[in-house]
Amino acid sequence: MSNDHAKDPLARLPGYALRRAASATMADLAARLHAVELRISDASVLMLIRDRVDMTSTEIGKILDFQSANMVPLLSRLELAGHIKRVPINRKSMAIVLTDRGQELLIQVDSITARFEVELLGRIPEAHRAHFLPALHGLWP
Repeated sequence: MSNDHAKDPLARLPGYALRRAASATMADLAARLHAVELRISDASVLMLIRDRVDMTSTEIGKILDFQSANMVPLLSRLELAGHIKRVPINRKSMAIVLTDRGQELLIQVDSITARFEVELLGRIPEAHRAHFLPALHGLWP
């Protein structure tokens, strides 16, 4: 993929540029996580529940903005791989928690994502780095 944005007449449109940037960066992260046989959504769940013993699948879906229909196969995949387990919170709710195997995998996920984040921020001019996350957060609903 070329970095010559001058040839792309749509590159001046912020929404288009944001979509292209997100697509490129997520493809990069997905390729890195593939080395540990995870999808970005899988890694996101593992990172979110890291030290929690009280987080339900509904809460995970809300925080990560995943559709409820996608949560069942995602959690089933992680559970089948031995990375998570369900533990009763009370008579109605089950918490999703990391297994020992999931904790070990999370160490690798943390290393991969930390390297990715450093490289990502390194591509942004230093003068704009402090404003990068606040600007992105401003686009969230």
